[in-house]
Amino acid sequence: MKRSIAVLAVAAALASFGAFADTGKNQPVSSSYEYGMPLDVAKVISITPASNAADCQVGTAHMVYVDHQGQKREIDYREMGNCSQQ
Repeated sequence: MKRSIAVLAVAAALASFGAFADTGKNQPVSSSYEYGMPLDVAKVISITPASNAADCQVGTAHMVYVDHQGQKREIDYREMGNCSQQ
């Protein structure tokens, strides 16, 4: 009887560990883009432009995408603001 309780406790512990391991798979992996870095983009989910997009300055933009393995990723990159000379 004690042996079956111990086996049940070990099985419950392993099941809960598996639940924690699965939560990390769905979390996006975030990084900052560097020149020449290869990107594996299968589908773009969203792009947030730099906050100073109306200025003629460089700002940080953010992209969320899915790679070819199905993993959700996030990346920050620098972009020039959208300005026009008048």
